[in-house]
Amino acid sequence: MPTPTKREPGADTHPRNWSARWLLAVGVGAIAAVVAARRVRSMAKVAPELRGPLLLAPSTINGFTRPLLQWLLKSTNAAIPAGVRMATHPVRRGEGAPTTGLLVFEREESSGVRPVLFWIHGGGYVVGKPEQDMAFIAGLLDRLDIVVASVDYRLAPDHPFPAPLDDCHAALEWVVEHADDLRIDPARVVIGGQSAGGGLAAALVQRAVDQGPIAPVLQLLVYPMLDAMTVARQDDAGTGDFIWTSANNRYGWQSYLGGDPTLGSYPAYAVPAARADLSGLPPAWIGVGTLDLFCAEDRAYAERLREAGVACEFHLTEGAYHGFDIFRPEAAATVAFNDSLFAALRKALG
Repeated sequence: MPTPTKREPGADTHPRNWSARWLLAVGVGAIAAVVAARRVRSMAKVAPELRGPLLLAPSTINGFTRPLLQWLLKSTNAAIPAGVRMATHPVRRGEGAPTTGLLVFEREESSGVRPVLFWIHGGGYVVGKPEQDMAFIAGLLDRLDIVVASVDYRLAPDHPFPAPLDDCHAALEWVVEHADDLRIDPARVVIGGQSAGGGLAAALVQRAVDQGPIAPVLQLLVYPMLDAMTVARQDDAGTGDFIWTSANNRYGWQSYLGGDPTLGSYPAYAVPAARADLSGLPPAWIGVGTLDLFCAEDRAYAERLREAGVACEFHLTEGAYHGFDIFRPEAAATVAFNDSLFAALRKALG
């Protein structure tokens, strides 16, 4: 009588199962190859000085990767640059509510009353912290004697709209209320931000103008995330291949809004581009790259501001993707981008 073949617990020798796994592996490999090939083709559109191997790597933010990305960000401590002083202040979100952290940066050697830039970090509404913009803030303070205040706002999806915007508004009001302590001029307030922080900055400007009494002199919007309806676009016109993709954008907006971002009906201030009347807002500077997924929505917002009688400078960088200034800080395109931003600041602050 033949001896039965011994089989390890859980072993699977059925040929159909192995075939299915092989086909799955081939399918995943084929998809990865297609994505990589597309990225290689797309790289040809990137300005040569802005290219790099990092652009070939996938950049995915979703429910699985977000906690890891946020943990990595929180566990990375950026050194405070030489010549910069940083202080942290607890800001209460409301009567009896918990506090939000506010980081205040200034030159170590500074005197007198200075203007303030209220700066909001990016991260798709789902990741990020104020310290991630330390290099930008240091470069800013190297050129201008101002105070930079940046809030550690709550993040979606754990804290969807309006929590992040509420934190920003509470921190802005705290800064103005403590103008004497911070030695700032409450009549020279600039509100700015990068990516999702730029979207929050645009929304905060709208809310501040409507509710008063704070009157920002400039909105400084660095490739801002303004329009949830970009998620519904079928043709991205060759944008969004790098860093911030259409899939990331859907996850970011869905997390922030707590539902389908393409419904087209949003609460006030949730989606800055959804505001019908842009008149009465302060002057704006908007900068974005031609390969950025937000290029079309940022251009449209700039045009609508101008049509509403609001002065708006729109700085477009050819062959630049989302976050190019972070990944290629020494590139000529980045230098020109920042020069334009700093010039707008100087003009607004007098």
